[in-house]
Amino acid sequence: MSENKKVTTTKTQNRIRVRLQSYDYKILDRTAQEIVEAAINSGAQVAGPIPLPTKIEKFTVVRGPHIDKRSQETFERRTHRRIIDILSPTAQTLNILSNLALPAGVGIEIKA
Repeated sequence: MSENKKVTTTKTQNRIRVRLQSYDYKILDRTAQEIVEAAINSGAQVAGPIPLPTKIEKFTVVRGPHIDKRSQETFERRTHRRIIDILSPTAQTLNILSNLALPAGVGIEIKA
């Protein structure tokens, strides 16, 4: 008896996922646009920037330490996030991403 062996070939697709986060959305959008332009100029395909939900953290503190305990003040911190997928990156794309000058206040996380 001959066994039927099913051979499946899976196409491994190279992808780099760039995750950006910042407290200022204007700087974040400008940085995302620079990364997209640099990746396109290097010959890679780009999907994004995709906006993720804004993370809002609220803090409530007492205004005065002694007598006015009922008087409180609320602060909030908004963290804006974007994802950029770089499909089929080249070696030049990796060099450009590693040497890219980012403004202060933008966090970047690159996953291959």
